Amino acid sequence: MKRATKILASAVAVAALFMTTSASAQTKLGIGLNLGVPTSDGYSFAVGGDARVQFDVSKQVSIPVTTGYTHFIGKDNVPDYGYIPLKTGVKVFFDQTGSGLYGLGEIGAAFGVSSGAGTSFLYSPALGYSWSNGLDLGVKYEGLSKNSINTGQVALRLAYGFKL
Repeated sequence: MKRATKILASAVAVAALFMTTSASAQTKLGIGLNLGVPTSDGYSFAVGGDARVQFDVSKQVSIPVTTGYTHFIGKDNVPDYGYIPLKTGVKVFFDQTGSGLYGLGEIGAAFGVSSGAGTSFLYSPALGYSWSNGLDLGVKYEGLSKNSINTGQVALRLAYGFKL
């Protein structure tokens, strides 16, 4: 019951955010490559790709919805771990033009694709820089938490975005 309540509350929050955006607001799509250093000793490297749809609320504030695939490469006898992230959050540009330096915070779920991985809570704060030509470079921490097990990565995201 607790899980169903969280899912319902998340769905209502996302619907409310989409309804508050004006019809004239821009929608953007970004495709990114993520290269990371895992924060757990059992993994040596993380690599992934993502797609982010960004709904502009104003020039400085956007609501991103991100999905993709991330793969942690195990070392020694630790098996590799892969997951599909699904997250949403808020992106705030520090410049009034809607480009330049930004802060981003996202939360969501990581759906494990490795055997017995299950679903984890996912959170990701980031800082980045977006150029007006569509290039985007960011640094993020992506943390996964399930029961009392925590892992994550510090990653560099190189992306290109365009208007839909």
